[in-house]
Amino acid sequence: MDVDDVSQKPHDQLGQWLAPDMERVNALIRERMASEHAPRIPEVTAHLVEAGGKRLRPMLVLAAARMCGYDGPFHVHLAATVEFIHTATLLHDDVVDESAQRRGRPTANLLWDNKSSVLVGDYLFARSFQLMVEPARMDVLDVLCNASATIAEGEVLQLTAAQDLSTTEGIYLQVVRGKTAALFAAAAEVGGMIADASPDQVAGLRDYGDALGIAFQIVDDLLDYGGVADTIGKNVGDDFRERKLTLPVIKAVAKADAEERAFWDRTIAQGDQQDGDLERAQGIMARHGAMEAARADALAWADRAKTALDPLPPHDLRDMLTALADFVVARIR
Repeated sequence: MDVDDVSQKPHDQLGQWLAPDMERVNALIRERMASEHAPRIPEVTAHLVEAGGKRLRPMLVLAAARMCGYDGPFHVHLAATVEFIHTATLLHDDVVDESAQRRGRPTANLLWDNKSSVLVGDYLFARSFQLMVEPARMDVLDVLCNASATIAEGEVLQLTAAQDLSTTEGIYLQVVRGKTAALFAAAAEVGGMIADASPDQVAGLRDYGDALGIAFQIVDDLLDYGGVADTIGKNVGDDFRERKLTLPVIKAVAKADAEERAFWDRTIAQGDQQDGDLERAQGIMARHGAMEAARADALAWADRAKTALDPLPPHDLRDMLTALADFVVARIR
């Protein structure tokens, strides 16, 4: 297959290189999301799974395994596992956030109801645990179980930190590591582990996923204040309306004068938002260089991701993962 077309986006190149494996992953996902007794389960799951998405997390598993020379069957099971975990968290997140749109489509909780979204998410978590034990690797199981717990912990931490203007960049990083980077890191790590890669290589893959996930989330937070709804899959300003203390806001709050602090207290802490407040928030962030500072952080994390791949052997897939880190942050350069 031709993967040398530099005009392709890195995740498209990855998808093309990994196409046979991804076909097996998709077939396994369809098989395991079926339910003989509750037809709503595949209905809800299919709505989200088939909505598109880049499938970055399962591709990280497959790419790491193949890059490290794996030729067995279980990287497919692990790739399906991380996609089920990810899909379950999306279903739960949309209920918690009361979201109405996901990847440019109505959310499952809007089309069905909150109860269905929560319970189907629970079902997918259970299915993910069934899949992750099939390789019979306790070390891999340990990583994925810890990642699942870390994701839940990050979501709860975000609840307690939300609307709290004393939230620091350190707490923000903990939240991001939980809700986003943990699964990126685990996906890359278990791909190396199933291939019996060296400890240095496994650690490099884990660090790559961690840094890529952090950069990915910072970019997502930036695009919420400066993206286009059709391209980011949600409405611009959703984070502001949901009163989320994302990185650019945290940086702006840290430099706020008394009048700006009162604005953030009214709009974020108290939730009293009025027409024009989003534009004013964007202006305050621009005045203090908060967007530029957050952009610099995202670029630094992308650089860390690329450096983390140094222990890995030369491979087309390694080049694609390096390009992926650049692409993640290219949208906010």
